Amino acid sequence: MDFAPQTFSAPSASSTPAYVPQIRLYQQWLQEQHGLSFADYDALWRWSVTDLDAFWQSIWDYFELQSPTPHSAVLARNTMPGAQWFPGAQLNYVRQVLRHVDAAHAAGMPAVVSRNEQGLQRELSWPELRRQVAALALHLRAQGVGKGDRVAAYLPNIPEAIVAFLACASLGAVWSICAPDMGTHAVLDRFKQIEPKVLIAVDGVHYAGKDIDRREVLQELRAGLPSVQHVVLVPNLNTSIKIADTADYISVTSRNDAETAAFEPEWLPFDHPLWIVYSSGTTGLPKPIVHGHGGMVLVALQLKALHNDIGCSYDPNSWGERYHWYSSTGWVMWNAQVSGLLGGTTCVIFDGSPGGSKEKPDWSTLWRFAAETGVTSFGSGAAFYANCMKAGVDLSGCGDLSRIRGLGSTGSPLSAEVQQWGTEQFRKIRQTGERGGDIWWNNLSGGTDFAGAFIGGNRDLPLTPGIMQCRQLGAAVEAWNEQGQPVMDEVGELVCTQPIPSMPLYLWGDTDGKRYLSSYFDMYPAGHGRQPGGGDASPAMGPVWRHGDWIRLLAGGGCIIYGRSDATINRHGLRMGTSEIYSAVEALPEVLDSMVVDLEYLGRESHMPLFVALRPGVVLDEGLRARINAAIRTALSPRFVPDAIYAVAEIPRTLSGKKQELPIKKLLLGQPLAKVVNKDAMANPGCLDWYEAFAREHLARTTAATAP
Repeated sequence: MDFAPQTFSAPSASSTPAYVPQIRLYQQWLQEQHGLSFADYDALWRWSVTDLDAFWQSIWDYFELQSPTPHSAVLARNTMPGAQWFPGAQLNYVRQVLRHVDAAHAAGMPAVVSRNEQGLQRELSWPELRRQVAALALHLRAQGVGKGDRVAAYLPNIPEAIVAFLACASLGAVWSICAPDMGTHAVLDRFKQIEPKVLIAVDGVHYAGKDIDRREVLQELRAGLPSVQHVVLVPNLNTSIKIADTADYISVTSRNDAETAAFEPEWLPFDHPLWIVYSSGTTGLPKPIVHGHGGMVLVALQLKALHNDIGCSYDPNSWGERYHWYSSTGWVMWNAQVSGLLGGTTCVIFDGSPGGSKEKPDWSTLWRFAAETGVTSFGSGAAFYANCMKAGVDLSGCGDLSRIRGLGSTGSPLSAEVQQWGTEQFRKIRQTGERGGDIWWNNLSGGTDFAGAFIGGNRDLPLTPGIMQCRQLGAAVEAWNEQGQPVMDEVGELVCTQPIPSMPLYLWGDTDGKRYLSSYFDMYPAGHGRQPGGGDASPAMGPVWRHGDWIRLLAGGGCIIYGRSDATINRHGLRMGTSEIYSAVEALPEVLDSMVVDLEYLGRESHMPLFVALRPGVVLDEGLRARINAAIRTALSPRFVPDAIYAVAEIPRTLSGKKQELPIKKLLLGQPLAKVVNKDAMANPGCLDWYEAFAREHLARTTAATAP
């Protein structure tokens, strides 16, 4: 495998130049190369969403993308869905990654730094990354894998997963991955739809202090996927394990000959499919979402550099960038983590539980890992930061975290209280000087659906806890009211009125496009309101992307995400995002987690129960109920005081960590459990028994109360 242990040394003070944010460098380039200057970020954003050709061509040029053939247009067909970007251009995601090999390696920066729960740390150099990708790609090609074939992976967040993805993509095959914490049915629900030719899988994983053997699941997957013609086994728990009729990953990637050295990724059309990711799969089969090589390269580079402020590892201006975003391979943030390689950035990955085990909880794990590996950009789900605050983690005791210059958060809204906690923690440990001042929070909101972000950060803009800084460049995001008109300083549906290159090419198997249309364009099949940046609505404006989030756009340019629009509470004419209720409730030290649903009945006022998971030993007595109600009344409004509060062992969540508000709401309104939730797509399906029993009791009480 040729992984070497890493020894990290921070640069000396004399070797660190004054830092210039990446978005400022881009604006300087626009001025120098095109004579374009903008009074403020809002003006820059409006240009980016009204002159799509000029903006996306500037991204192509700024990052010096390469194609052996020219493109005849930037946006040849401006429709949603079905936009046609850069016709005639050819590229390959992997070519963009490997173009950094020589420069990054010469600067002494690795491609991947990884560690697992057991403390095994490995480092993969850029030349070794290239060699292993070539070796595995040649093996796959020898098995008949070519353009358009699907390669499915059942792998955790380890370097082998990155190598396997790049090897697959280099051939023009289509990649799809599921995490080994997903059960057999959940994986088959996804992979059966795409009929993979090859399966790459581990023998097992170590998570939360336990070894979890996955060999039996592997056999079930093989039996359930008749399309699979070849299996590559990655020995993750025991290198001595052999399974019949599988190729050994270590042997396959040990190849080092002239053909390996000469290997080059295929040139592919801009819109050639890169990977298939999946919706959360709350009900029905998960949607297999196909993204293209060109769209992902373009959007990922723009997002990472301009909004996440992540530069190249070998760029002295970036001080040796090391990028970590905690994720499992089952979440699109794994794809986002890997995309750091597109810009030559070192990807720092962790395989394991971020909070220790149930027997030995430890929310300092990732922080100590970041300190010891020299992470400069640290990201995770919002729930991670909330858990750290609840656990009383003292970051000053986790090692030298002074090199971290940005904290990323996504997955759910980050409360102002949690953000303030993190800021105070970094005030204690952060060095002052050229990077002085408060830590910068890069709070993102986007989605698996287009593998990007609509709302995010800008290091040059003011930062206010609880408020996201801006709409992303190139993302024509608006808030629309119930009449389909854009509103400001009001909560509305998050819509995108112009295409983005990373929007899905299609859903796999959706031959007539009906599922794609119904997923994102059913609410606004024809345009309403004004065009982005001002002006009157166009009568010919096509379908508008409706994302399913509530958003409020502030006059100063900031944004607030209030959670899913189909789970928003509307009490007595006042609409409130569930995240605001959670922020108030979970600020109480007794409450670890919470979930609220609004049960609406025809001809009756709504009934709103609140479910709370409490700290061990805490009892939901009248005193705690009163404190919870007071917290909601004070922070929000008496209108949102729940009708009842119930203590539960767990709040049901999806594999990506989202609270299952809508399925529980449907369950409590009388729909059967099997029709409202896919247990295999849940992180904690065992908790559903309690909610199912509660639903039966609740419905019986409701029926008795309404009986004549």
